[in-house]
Amino acid sequence: MQLITSLRYNQPFAIAFVGAGGKSTAIFTAAKQLLTAGRQVPSQKTVLLTTSTHFSAWQADQADHHLILVNEEDVRNLRKNLPSGIVLLTGKRDSNLLGGLSQRLLDDLHQLAESQQLPLLIEADGSHMHPIKAPAEHEPAIPGFSQVVVVTLGMQALGKPVGLEWVHRPEQFCKLSGLRPGQEITAEAMVKAFLSQEGGLKNIPRSARRIALLNQADTPELQGIAGRIAEMLIPAYQAAIISSLAPVSGRAQPKSNETVTGEDAIHAVVEPVCGIILAAGGSRRFGQPKQILTWRGEPLIRHVAKTALRAGLDPVIAVLGDAMKEIVPSLKDLNVRIANNERWMEGVSTSICTGLAGLREDVGGAVFLQADQPQIPSQLVKSLVEAHRTTLGPIVAPQIDGMRGNPVLFDRETFPALSGLDGDWGGRALFSHYPIQWITWHDPKVLIDIDSPEDYRKFLEAFPETEEVA
Repeated sequence: MQLITSLRYNQPFAIAFVGAGGKSTAIFTAAKQLLTAGRQVPSQKTVLLTTSTHFSAWQADQADHHLILVNEEDVRNLRKNLPSGIVLLTGKRDSNLLGGLSQRLLDDLHQLAESQQLPLLIEADGSHMHPIKAPAEHEPAIPGFSQVVVVTLGMQALGKPVGLEWVHRPEQFCKLSGLRPGQEITAEAMVKAFLSQEGGLKNIPRSARRIALLNQADTPELQGIAGRIAEMLIPAYQAAIISSLAPVSGRAQPKSNETVTGEDAIHAVVEPVCGIILAAGGSRRFGQPKQILTWRGEPLIRHVAKTALRAGLDPVIAVLGDAMKEIVPSLKDLNVRIANNERWMEGVSTSICTGLAGLREDVGGAVFLQADQPQIPSQLVKSLVEAHRTTLGPIVAPQIDGMRGNPVLFDRETFPALSGLDGDWGGRALFSHYPIQWITWHDPKVLIDIDSPEDYRKFLEAFPETEEVA
């Protein structure tokens, strides 16, 4: 997976990068990938890079063009003669630093980017090459027009002592994290600093998408710890990316016309994934709603909801229709949102649309669960989510003995197509239109569902009352 894919880049917008531990690397990596993007991300002929603070002078070598902007006339000339490739736009050079642009010039540059439908990437603070930092009083200088803010952190700082060698502004970092000088930097301290309004969240525009970039996760151990940190950062951040981006280090870096993929540098993308329980259909053959048939002392739908919650899905939505009033009490005291599908008789597509309606923009995918499959283990649901985090693939589904099973995870990329289904077409209608990431599962019992009283009898035989579902 590429960095631009993990950022959910699907149209030109302004992205500000702040923090430490790979900020400049991330900017140039994203810029190079935008010029050679593929199916999921539209490619660009020109990518604009700039800074509201400063760039190190040697970093100009990473761009195809470096132009100095001093006044509005320079921006007008840029508009008339816009070069292709990575275009770095800074103020004048002072010793080994390239100056940042004034707010007026940043606004003019943003207007240019919007009018030409170009990405604008902005470095909005400095870290002096440290893996972790705390912002100064005047930092970060994030432009108010930024639509995405990426806050970076280097996992190399984990376990290191708080001091000038590893931390930019260690005194301020101590205030944010609760540590004392010389103490070991812990995952908890990183989270505390990242969640502080005077730390990671400082000066981020209210409307901007917030993304944590946990870089330098170069070993499986660091990737595991970064995963736990990422879970704690949601929902303050809409997403957390775990990466090992190769550092930008002088003239050895390729320019945009050389092959740069960044593949395998992104280990995972942690985003909220919701659970949608499809439970609107009628089932009067049982003498009562199928959803509230009892198994192991509880209604079937309650088992399914508890599985979704144990798997960490958020939010969990139960789409009800027929016999809604009879089913709702089965979900009492659970953190489950009820969605009423008044058109349930028109087919399962209406339940899919009802479940997707009103989802938060930060939801990265949806797991669709069937109300008549309470035996599905939460570990299977977790496996779907974990697989999706490594690819952001459009569809992730279990495969059992060569057959497709449930539940199925659909990435937010597919939501428009799912919402366009009609009649009794379910998500399987999309399988021929998107690549599928299969997860092998070795328990054929997860294929069982309950469509008739005879199915229910066989289900109870297959799953005795004394066993537990993980």
